[in-house]
Amino acid sequence: MSTTQSERLRELLEPLVTSQGLDLEEIAVDSVGRKRVLRVVVDSDTGADLDQVADVSRELSAKLDETDAMGEGEYTLEVGTPGAERQLSEHRHYLRAVDRLVRFQLAEGGELVARILDVDDAGLDLEVPGVKGRKATGRRLGFAEIDKARVQVEFNRKDKKDMTEEEEA
Repeated sequence: MSTTQSERLRELLEPLVTSQGLDLEEIAVDSVGRKRVLRVVVDSDTGADLDQVADVSRELSAKLDETDAMGEGEYTLEVGTPGAERQLSEHRHYLRAVDRLVRFQLAEGGELVARILDVDDAGLDLEVPGVKGRKATGRRLGFAEIDKARVQVEFNRKDKKDMTEEEEA
């Protein structure tokens, strides 16, 4: 997709998404065979439920039908949320990932897996899990030190409310 089309689509669709209380996270146009697919990813600080996604999908579809933003030819509109293993790239993404386990690709090379405890304008306070029975350690990571970051899915994590005082310590 050309930058011009991407910018036009963002300018056209973003006001509709924000009017529904959501953030426009991503727009992508992909060719699937002879058809095109317009994928729109939305989110908010509290997440987006199925009803919100359906509402914004109807709004976007109506707006696209009344304009020529997608040009001639058929296309399919898909509206969804970022998913469980979302990439973190903006400050708001890190805020939404507080208390989540994240895999960081560091700018200096190397990798770090840690839980985000707090986010401020300069960076993150992290808890690095202990290995082989060792206690977790704290670490500060500035945004400039991060090349890429992606939320990790945890299948067997205990919620703090389910933990005994001894397990928390």
